[in-house]
Amino acid sequence: MIEGLIGKKIGMTRVFTGEEDVPVTVIKTDGCYVVQKKTLEKDGYEAVQLGFEEKKTSRVNKPMAGHFKKAGTPAFYHLKEVPAVGLDDIKVGQKITIKDVFKEGDFVDVTGTSKGKGFAGVMKRWNFRGGPASHGSMHNRAPGSIGQSSFPSRVFKGMRMAGHHGAKRITTQNLKVVAIKENEGLLLVKGCVPGPRGAVLVIKKSVKKRKAEE
Repeated sequence: MIEGLIGKKIGMTRVFTGEEDVPVTVIKTDGCYVVQKKTLEKDGYEAVQLGFEEKKTSRVNKPMAGHFKKAGTPAFYHLKEVPAVGLDDIKVGQKITIKDVFKEGDFVDVTGTSKGKGFAGVMKRWNFRGGPASHGSMHNRAPGSIGQSSFPSRVFKGMRMAGHHGAKRITTQNLKVVAIKENEGLLLVKGCVPGPRGAVLVIKKSVKKRKAEE
């Protein structure tokens, strides 16, 4: 049994469940193929390598072309490993659908790369309050004091300062699967997930929910 899929963020919308208006993220997850199996005997753990989003074989190098040829699959833009158990029932080259992995009501963890915000100041990056905005203070959006003078005469590591903001690998946990549209290859999860529209995501079964059930 495979415990995750690769998908692409389409955007956000809302669905009505009874009288409740639920905000959801739409993720397109069709087109995942098993490219490789990782076994306990050979690799020390159980997992499958999934391929997502086909591309021309002429656009991959020779080692990767051989990798895809051995699996009997097209070439893919994205390869990700996801946990799996019971690998005897899974075949290399097999197409994985949403229904094979998830059902409505499941909880999932979604991993993606957040939007990049470039170089940002402390107010945008760390939500600093800032200084007085009137009477010529000249301290409107500045960070303020960052250290001491005579001792220890240095800035401590981890000081919150201006710098690169966003573009980090983020996992949003315990999102509920609100609906599955198998014919369209769409997965609707409650709430928001990292990344802009078109971002590639890894959707796995919730770790915390699974541990709580155990």
